[in-house]
Amino acid sequence: MLDLRYEARDIDQNLTSQEKVDQWFDSRTHGLTDTAKAQLRQRWSTMQNVLSSRERLGKIVADIVLDKDLFGALERAITDYTGEAFENFDAEDVQGLLKDSLQKGRKRLEETREAVRALCEPVEIPRDTAAYIRYFCGTESGNAKQLKANEQKRINLYKWTAAFVRAYANLANEMHTAGVTEAEEREIKTEVTHYENVRQEIKLASGDYVDLKVYEPDMRHLLDTYIRAEEGETISIFDDIPLVQLLVDKGNAAIEKLPEGIRTDKALIAATIENNIRRLIVDKSDINPKYYEDMSKLLEVLISKRKRDAIDYQNYLSEIADLSGEINDPETRSYYPSRIDTGPLRALFDNLRDLPVDRRAEMALAIDIAILDARMDDWRGNQFKERKVRIAIEQVIETEFSDDDLDVDAIFELVKNQDGY
Repeated sequence: MLDLRYEARDIDQNLTSQEKVDQWFDSRTHGLTDTAKAQLRQRWSTMQNVLSSRERLGKIVADIVLDKDLFGALERAITDYTGEAFENFDAEDVQGLLKDSLQKGRKRLEETREAVRALCEPVEIPRDTAAYIRYFCGTESGNAKQLKANEQKRINLYKWTAAFVRAYANLANEMHTAGVTEAEEREIKTEVTHYENVRQEIKLASGDYVDLKVYEPDMRHLLDTYIRAEEGETISIFDDIPLVQLLVDKGNAAIEKLPEGIRTDKALIAATIENNIRRLIVDKSDINPKYYEDMSKLLEVLISKRKRDAIDYQNYLSEIADLSGEINDPETRSYYPSRIDTGPLRALFDNLRDLPVDRRAEMALAIDIAILDARMDDWRGNQFKERKVRIAIEQVIETEFSDDDLDVDAIFELVKNQDGY
């Protein structure tokens, strides 16, 4: 007899081209951190396993068991919905399965609870928002190396906190039946709420934030139903708008959208903003290396001024909002010639440094025309089509700009990273 929480599956997974799946995934997640991509890959794998199963009965039964709003009417649901599935079992057998499911549910709750506790145990007392951010993000805001070094700790935090929330939600309406006292239930709910708040604050403070409205609708439902129903607070604080974009659109008013644990501390506000801007710079650097190298230097100057108290807080927020605008929308910078009016043209122009402006613009336009003439549909990843684009770049350089010592391979790699091509 299989436990109702699990099922034997005959998985039939036919991926005709893993490479194409990976290319599709990379294109759809461009701009996300490695942490966010790892989360989505894990969710993709889970969905693939579920959706590719030929045997659905175990899933249907598990869904009924896990939906606690229907739990009280389970016997009727079994009769009406699963029909013949239990016709050969006595009522006592069914009740035994349900009791065993509750016991396993409580065991899972305690396992995930202890896992989250153990993960957060090294965080400095008093384990407030600042301490959690130092432990899971880094001691220096905007430090890409520290953010990367602590990435696995954050992945574990997100994974185990989500598992803890789900385990709690699965048992929430049956705590007493599962042997949990009222005092224990209150304590568990307090911990679930605390760690979920930590999870959200760290996702935001690190720049790992993946909007729950888009990627975690099931988590939103669980949180809204079992954790925050009384508070009337939306978990997905930015909906579809990233923090950096919110800074561009709203300026200082964006701070009011931050979680309370962050927005009440100026240092944490700054750390959160700087980490998010750093993340965006790193993510976009392949598109236009020279431009985002400049943006990185400007961010470092601002961070240094803030830490030395060489700038007052309001001016810092104003300058950081301006910098966010330049990072998010490079076309707003006034130094581009009027003809350099697309993202790929700006990337070519910026990365042909050490030449007069007019010469750089002339080169960028000529290379752009050559690429547009040579490119074919789906040219990336196709050796023949890629070679055609590279030859076009090489020919225009040899014909028109042979005296300028341009690196064809570097330009070609830059071109491959342009969505506009």
